[in-house]
Amino acid sequence: MQNPLARLKALASRPLPSAIGLGALSALALPPVHAVPILLIAFPALLALIGAAGGWRRAAWLGFAFAWGHHAVGLYWVTHALLTDLAKWWWLVPFAAPGLAIPVALTGALPALAAWFAPPGWRRVLAFSGVWVLGEIIRGFLFTGFPWNLLGTVWAFHPLPLQPAAVIGTHGLSLLTVFLACLPALRDWRWMAAGVAVLAGWMGYGAWRLTLPEPPAPGVMLVMVQANVAQDVKWQQDQRLPIFQRYLDLTALAASTARQANPDAPIAVIWPETASPFLLAEDAEARRYVADALPPNSQLLAGSIRAEWAADGRLDRVFNSLVGVSPRAEVTEVFDKAHLVPFGEFMPLGGLIPIRMVMGGRDFSAGPGPRSLAPGGLPPFSPLICYEVIFPGQVVGATRPAWLLNITNDAWFGLSAGPFQHLASSRLRAVEEGLPMIRAAQTGISAVFDASGRELRRLGLGTTGTLAGWLPGAASPTLFSRWGLLIPGLLSLVVALPAWLGRRRVL
Repeated sequence: MQNPLARLKALASRPLPSAIGLGALSALALPPVHAVPILLIAFPALLALIGAAGGWRRAAWLGFAFAWGHHAVGLYWVTHALLTDLAKWWWLVPFAAPGLAIPVALTGALPALAAWFAPPGWRRVLAFSGVWVLGEIIRGFLFTGFPWNLLGTVWAFHPLPLQPAAVIGTHGLSLLTVFLACLPALRDWRWMAAGVAVLAGWMGYGAWRLTLPEPPAPGVMLVMVQANVAQDVKWQQDQRLPIFQRYLDLTALAASTARQANPDAPIAVIWPETASPFLLAEDAEARRYVADALPPNSQLLAGSIRAEWAADGRLDRVFNSLVGVSPRAEVTEVFDKAHLVPFGEFMPLGGLIPIRMVMGGRDFSAGPGPRSLAPGGLPPFSPLICYEVIFPGQVVGATRPAWLLNITNDAWFGLSAGPFQHLASSRLRAVEEGLPMIRAAQTGISAVFDASGRELRRLGLGTTGTLAGWLPGAASPTLFSRWGLLIPGLLSLVVALPAWLGRRRVL
């Protein structure tokens, strides 16, 4: 068997392919696999490659190659969206995930450069860890923002390790994760012992926080409808009425049962993103059918396309929206999605790249951004449509709500890792903000998380049904909810700073 030194020499002989392979290996730590110990191999080996790089340019390429491998594997599931119209997009299948990984991986060069310029040893580890997380933060804004595959999400298999996110956010969890993963590169038992102590304190804090009293519930019943409509039939003309009827039937049965069990409690019925095949905000007849399915003292919160017409009657703008409907068939509230998906909901670069994944021939328009809604007297909530939920520190408006509502259509991504990764982001937003997260997904995974990220109820991927239960209570505002990305951003700078207080590598 090869000894560790021989294996390192083998990696160094082919540094760029090795970096890609190590990045691909590290993606196994992401949901749903959560093979976190893999990072103890991938990151020290990457640091060894960077240390042996012949110059800063080679170091930057190694960082990019690692990040590209990480994201190409971590985002493989985007290819599934092409399978909904394979006759049209077959040629793009081999390029979708690798191509998307290129711009996402650009920030991977930054921590590699920081590590190369830093002196060997603990300063290099700190420089790499701090700048890695700064790169994650930058990705949340670069090219309209795409903060997917954050390393903090590797811990989303249980609420215990997620609790520090209430203070330092998911990026702070990434900082701890990268730092601990890099410690084997130091080959010093004292640093390993320090890492064990950090991990023990981390888990101890999580255990303590989970013992805190649960906040009082507001007394609102939730009914979440998961109709399990496949994406390839969703917009077929002959399927519109059957799909609508499926939602109505599931709603009527579940809402009636909830009303019988709780005669006086307000009920929020939730349909996922673009659930309605009709324009609910404009279609009075469709709303009358909805009203017939709703019990008294209830509200439907439904995903629906919304349209606006110009004075001459031509279609002016379309929105991906959440629409509130009362038992009297009235529109009680409208929220328009603000953070649109490139290529899926709008064409970047003025449409120079002719790849559009959604039905229809025009871009969606963006709404004004996060805000709190309270239709029909419900406790105020912040709507998050689809991937708006993946942005740490950007899910709540100026007024703090009592809960978060994420409606999404993950049918695009089938039985893949995508819905599990999306679910992990939802769970982390609950912990960061100290607010319950209600997630309604077209084909799953629908779930209810309390303000500490504990999963209370779930409808699995690819199942049809409803979830009913009480809305959990909101906790006190967390430090992260008050200060947002400023906390992990400053922590990352403080961690990286010591690398430049000592001797620098000479060019």
